[in-house]
Amino acid sequence: MSGGLERRYRRVLRLLPAWYRQQWEEDMVAAFLDSWLSGDPEADEYVAEVARPSPAEIASVISLAARLYLGAAGTPRRYFAWGQAIRRAVLVVTLVQATRGLDILALTAWSRHLLGWLPAPPAGMIAATPGGPLPPMVWYLVAYAWIVSFVALVLGQYRTAQSIAALAIVPDLVWLLQGELTGALRAPVGPWAFWVLLNLAPVLAMTAFHRDAPSAASRSWLLALPAAYLLVYVPLLILVSTGNSAWLPDFSGLYCILIALGCLARAPRAWSRQGAGAGGWSLTLMLLAADAGAYRIFSIADYVHDPHLIKVSLAELLILGVAVSLVAPDAARAQAATPSPHPYPYPG
Repeated sequence: MSGGLERRYRRVLRLLPAWYRQQWEEDMVAAFLDSWLSGDPEADEYVAEVARPSPAEIASVISLAARLYLGAAGTPRRYFAWGQAIRRAVLVVTLVQATRGLDILALTAWSRHLLGWLPAPPAGMIAATPGGPLPPMVWYLVAYAWIVSFVALVLGQYRTAQSIAALAIVPDLVWLLQGELTGALRAPVGPWAFWVLLNLAPVLAMTAFHRDAPSAASRSWLLALPAAYLLVYVPLLILVSTGNSAWLPDFSGLYCILIALGCLARAPRAWSRQGAGAGGWSLTLMLLAADAGAYRIFSIADYVHDPHLIKVSLAELLILGVAVSLVAPDAARAQAATPSPHPYPYPG
């Protein structure tokens, strides 16, 4: 039995990478067609012309394609490298969100005198929430949610992490839509860019964490959350408390600077003989730099009436671009397409 049904199945299988189709397409088509056989030549001929792949079959092919493109174990090195880079980038962005959440909770506890051994914070250090139609408690829950999502991701609870993160980005969307409808959002480009690039994108990219993918994080990643808070937000708090807040970049600028520092830290290893070619982290930094650079570019639109801030933003982009150029060759080597030593098995 072939005809139109076979063509329809082959059309669906085009979603799969070419290297996988070359190895398994004929077997998959034969298995799909065999499921329609009834033994009656006339019935089989009729089915071949009018039947179509079922939604469940299409969904299974899409799921398999996602696992293959997102670097499942046994895929060619190029796909595996990109998959690991995406997983690490998601971990880093989720860490950024969790660190922001920890800062909100810490400032809230400090401003409400829950940390009795600390003096009252300066007025400029009171934790602020976006407000709008949602009460402050919702934003505190969002902060908690990002922390829990990061911990779940590190511990391998991938679907739990994705579900919690998906819920965490809803209040920001409600706030944005309310601001657009009421006109309260005077500079919408930056906030929308933040929501798409640092909220929605990592939630969608968590699909790269699946059962066929190797772990991208050890439990030592749990130490990254307090370390990031101590190394990033504590110095920022000191600058604010000492009246030097003018030195602080905005969040998109801080994001660019941190990724640039990561590139500079990676550069010596990327150019050494021992580190060259093992550039998984270089490829990760390239993805993060693209995310940070895009956010910086879109957020410049919020400063159209401030030439000084535009110049600062362009300088941050220049710093990021120079830093990324130091690891770009190593990132290119990391994704060199070479055959996998263990072909990905047939999903039967």
